[in-house]
Amino acid sequence: MTKANINTKKVLAVASGGGHWVQLSLLSESFKHCDIHYVTTDLNLSAIESQTDLSVVIDADLSQKVRLIPLSIQMAALIIRKRPDYIISTGAAPGFFAVLFGQLIGAKTIWVDSMANHSKLSVSGKYASKFCDLCLTQWPHLADNKRVKYSGSLL
Repeated sequence: MTKANINTKKVLAVASGGGHWVQLSLLSESFKHCDIHYVTTDLNLSAIESQTDLSVVIDADLSQKVRLIPLSIQMAALIIRKRPDYIISTGAAPGFFAVLFGQLIGAKTIWVDSMANHSKLSVSGKYASKFCDLCLTQWPHLADNKRVKYSGSLL
């Protein structure tokens, strides 16, 4: 990572591993002029993305509720340490906590719900939509044009 200009916007880009990470990666070109820090749950990505400013956090979901506590603490600490201007997430639990805590520090937050959720918003997306500045679905029929909007798909 290069030293950021004082006027460069700081972006925290958050996604769980797998498809969430693939979809976030497709957005990465949009942030090339920003000071970007990535967050994921996939330990293998830290080796692959060695040239990228990357943090790995614990993987958790509703089937492992007790793991959500340390994940939330990790995300809160990252938000406090990085102080991003913008937070973008393609899901899941780490992104929800990033959006939630990001709102508390005044960051602009964007949620892009996973392409895999074609019949309804993901659980994380449903909760994140209540806190984020912009919630996007990749399926036109899921947009309510109030809280959830459609602007196209990544895949």
